[in-house]
Amino acid sequence: MKEILKLLSKTKSSGDLTRRIGLCVILSFAVACGPADKNGKGEATDQQQGEGAKPEVALIMKSLANEFFSSMAKGAEKHQQEFPDQYDLLVNGIKNETDLGQQVALIEQMVAKKVAAIVIAPADSKAVVPALKRAKKEGVVVINIDNQLDAEVLQQAGISIPFVGPDNRKGARKVGEALAAVLKKGDEVAIIEGVQTAFNAKQRKLGFEDAMKAAGMKIVSSQSAQWEMEKANRIASAMISENVNLKALLCANDSMALGAVAAVKGAGKMGDILVVGFDNISAIQAMIKDGRVLATADQHGGQLAVYGIEEALGRLAAGNKGEANRETPVDLITADSLK
Repeated sequence: MKEILKLLSKTKSSGDLTRRIGLCVILSFAVACGPADKNGKGEATDQQQGEGAKPEVALIMKSLANEFFSSMAKGAEKHQQEFPDQYDLLVNGIKNETDLGQQVALIEQMVAKKVAAIVIAPADSKAVVPALKRAKKEGVVVINIDNQLDAEVLQQAGISIPFVGPDNRKGARKVGEALAAVLKKGDEVAIIEGVQTAFNAKQRKLGFEDAMKAAGMKIVSSQSAQWEMEKANRIASAMISENVNLKALLCANDSMALGAVAAVKGAGKMGDILVVGFDNISAIQAMIKDGRVLATADQHGGQLAVYGIEEALGRLAAGNKGEANRETPVDLITADSLK
């Protein structure tokens, strides 16, 4: 059994998934069977039988109205269908990006249901930590994806939760650099932020700022539209009206980029004001191809939950041991990359 755990600790990439799942099965069988009793009958205890059962993994996301998270859900469901004997999957989402109360309630429901693991894309980097602490206390393996939980709040809570996801600052900087390449030094730009208490929103804003400052651009405004298209449309319209020399809008997700494009069109500024986003949803790809959006970042939403599920299954097999964090890919998407 020790040898199996050693092998599991070495299977860290998604490319090792088949080997990892196989080792999980072997380990589960070993635990379920256990050593022979004093009479040599080899009967497993009730506790050992429970440990050998197929685990139930809960995926808790943000708004399923956002195409990024619906893609994430589909990716997770496809993965479970490919490995139906290895785990069961429960997919959950909230109505909108800021419904923290509903997400906390979902965490508590999954704990009450006694799931083996929770893979969560938190709506807020701080507010859900107490509920996740209770989940860990009940023995649930918790994996954080997409939006990283606040390190200081986790430390104050006395818990450690691994993050599996991309470097959002790095991805946003790539997008910002692509924009800077077609602007001139001193051009005016504005940032449309996500939820300001979300770690990924903060990191994307920082990434945009890194690129704009390095290229000598002038950031004339930065406001939050809370990840929502309609709010982004209103904010972008105001930014365009208030800044007559505005050359670009940097949006922290593609839903907000859609709202920004509508605002640019409404102001009769298509071609004069550039728009970039983050997430690479299908609706934005069409706009990149026809020039309405310059660039976005792809953090592979369809695979992001799968990365988290893989991590959860590995930790369940290895007694909740594993790497602290795991960085996943984030790539720049432009018209050239979509050809």
